Amino acid sequence: MSGARWDVVGVGENSVDLVLRLDARPGFEPGEKMAIRSQDRAIGGQVVTTLCTCAALGLRAAYVGTFGDDENGGFARRELERRGVDLSGAFTRAAANRQAVILVDPDGERVVLWSRDPVLKLEPEDLTAAVFARTRLVHVDGLDPQASLHAARLAGQAGAIVTCDLDGADPDAVALFDAVTVPILAEQVLRAITGEPDVERALRVLGRRHPGPICVTLGAGGALLLDEGRVHHAPAPRVNAVDTTGAGDVFRGAFITALLEGQPPPSILRFATAAATVSCMRVGAVGGVPSRADIDAMLSAGW
Repeated sequence: MSGARWDVVGVGENSVDLVLRLDARPGFEPGEKMAIRSQDRAIGGQVVTTLCTCAALGLRAAYVGTFGDDENGGFARRELERRGVDLSGAFTRAAANRQAVILVDPDGERVVLWSRDPVLKLEPEDLTAAVFARTRLVHVDGLDPQASLHAARLAGQAGAIVTCDLDGADPDAVALFDAVTVPILAEQVLRAITGEPDVERALRVLGRRHPGPICVTLGAGGALLLDEGRVHHAPAPRVNAVDTTGAGDVFRGAFITALLEGQPPPSILRFATAAATVSCMRVGAVGGVPSRADIDAMLSAGW
């Protein structure tokens, strides 16, 4: 979009995460005790992790969402500003900021325990068309679905691309899927929407109702992208994962970056998969955000 103020605006979740790395996988058995190997506090959340990735890769990024007025809210704001994310469209509410405790096992898999005050809910009336008329792309999640749907529609009216990060297949999520230009879905969401267990067939089912590209992330299996009737696959490199928190969000940030750079579909997919792989080798969501040099090194290694 010529003259756009931002390359990408994100609408949705921010969080302050306490990441606890454990010596074993928690079984949640009565009386179970487990040692904490290390702990870190960091900014996280689906949308802001994606935006931090975009900013680290050279895009002009802005966040629209709500912060609490507590110390965690101030910490989240400072961390995002430090990473180059514009917060002029964000709100502060009289509540505790969204927070999460993330338990990470020795294989890098995690359990997320979160809390969010209802006061932090973003409403459609909080959003103005002017914000979405000044960006090339809008990225939304399903945290506050009516606000995200309104943002997607405003962005579409302004001619911006819209991407998404959805956690489920309820009616709100399906409505948001239909309003998005380039859906980026986790494998379980794709299956839930279509009821089709085979991923490629599920992609083609959705392709019959959605005219644009559709991407699905497969975790350790990499990612698939349906574009103009052709399915592209990028396998994930085999690495020793430290923490998978935020890997899908980093994937989306790198995907958005490559998309806005005009890279062809296979290159977009490989670039995003390489970025997500690098993030799994580090601790935390935003802590795992790679630089372009990190991604280029992964790509150069070949897989």
